[in-house]
Amino acid sequence: MTAQTEIKTGLAKLREPFPANQISKLPKESGKQRDERQADRNKAINCQLCGGWHHKNAVHLDYVGHAALTDRLLDVDPLWNWEPVAFGPDGSPAMDRNGGMWIKLTVCGHTRFGYGSADGKQGGDAVKEVIGDALRNAAMRFGAALDLWHKGDLHADEEPAPKQEPRAEPRQEQGPTPAQIKGAMQRLDEAENPDDLKAAWSELAKTPGLQTVPAVIQTKDKRKAEFDRPAPPPGDDLTDDANFLAGAA
Repeated sequence: MTAQTEIKTGLAKLREPFPANQISKLPKESGKQRDERQADRNKAINCQLCGGWHHKNAVHLDYVGHAALTDRLLDVDPLWNWEPVAFGPDGSPAMDRNGGMWIKLTVCGHTRFGYGSADGKQGGDAVKEVIGDALRNAAMRFGAALDLWHKGDLHADEEPAPKQEPRAEPRQEQGPTPAQIKGAMQRLDEAENPDDLKAAWSELAKTPGLQTVPAVIQTKDKRKAEFDRPAPPPGDDLTDDANFLAGAA
């Protein structure tokens, strides 16, 4: 087995779902619930589900704890490592102005960044919580426990997918209306000469489908035939006949 195959297999294993016994419950309070709990202790409970003290109506999110994640990382790559992105003047990992810390997590030779915070907590336990939170955040970039993050983001730092509007159906082209057909036939009938008839026919092209209506075509052809009909010879018109009859009288 090549080194490249081993790396690919290791990272794929990191994405395997965690068993139920390694999934913990994290209480999540809203800002209003947190204020109510701090103002009135009767609003809070000692939760039997997660073992924490929080508002009685807080929701719980599934998450993988520090120990379970470390166990998975060791199974995937015994030489995995993490390090802070920056160090303070005393050589300790540097915290940002929000009390959080950026880290680099390296697994199977690949590195991803992660961020952890303790939400304003202080002391040694807060530092350990920052590290554990940063490891979970960075491991999620590799796909670890991604299904749990998808169900409920621990930090809500992902924007919801934009709602897609239903695609409009293609507009069906409609044929000319009866009024348009009647107007076209009248315009053709009123043509005074072949050029006028030709111009009238060209105008009909502005209305899609109008030149394909049988009644319109028949009107055009009839009018064209009238213009093409040869003029009667002299003496055949009614005026000459009337003059002849008048002279005979």
